[in-house]
Amino acid sequence: MNTAKLKGKMKEMNITQEELAKLMGKATSTVNRKLQNNGESFTVGEVQKIKSILHLTNEEANLIFLPEKSQ
Repeated sequence: MNTAKLKGKMKEMNITQEELAKLMGKATSTVNRKLQNNGESFTVGEVQKIKSILHLTNEEANLIFLPEKSQ
């Protein structure tokens, strides 16, 4: 996962980690921990929620969540 791209998109959308967590229905500490762990423990459902919240295109989502596959 490319956390820098995700955080960049969050900043672009003016959404903090706390707000993202709330919109996902998760504790802020849970989302922060997953981001610090390079997003390795996000579930498919959580990725879908993030994609929806941030209005990510399929291409943007692939670049963020599947960076090795996108190159």
